[in-house]
Amino acid sequence: QVQLVESGGGSVQAGGSLRLSCAASGYTDSVYSMAWFRQAPGKEREGVASIYTRSRATVYTDSVKGRFTISQENAKNTVYLQMNSLKPEDTATYYCAASSRQYFSLAMKDYNYWGQGTQVTVSS
Repeated sequence: QVQLVESGGGSVQAGGSLRLSCAASGYTDSVYSMAWFRQAPGKEREGVASIYTRSRATVYTDSVKGRFTISQENAKNTVYLQMNSLKPEDTATYYCAASSRQYFSLAMKDYNYWGQGTQVTVSS
């Protein structure tokens, strides 16, 4: 089993920045990729960014390219999401996810483990 704990959410004005953290514990050797998803009220959960932990290759959804950066710190078993130039449409609950599949993905079905979520609110 793998446990994920997110932190770093909050409220910010448009154009501001936030950094989310996701600390993994448990059988982390089984994890090959980690990702951030988000879900706004009344909308489906969508993949935002994913990182393949073995190579640090990354993928992003189009709406955050150039603004968000996913990264990892192996010594702390932690993945980060640096969010810059935030927009009101980025407002959502952000979830960290981990996968034992040997590729990265922005599809929910590929992720075995989920955190509890952290709220990000961007005001105009």
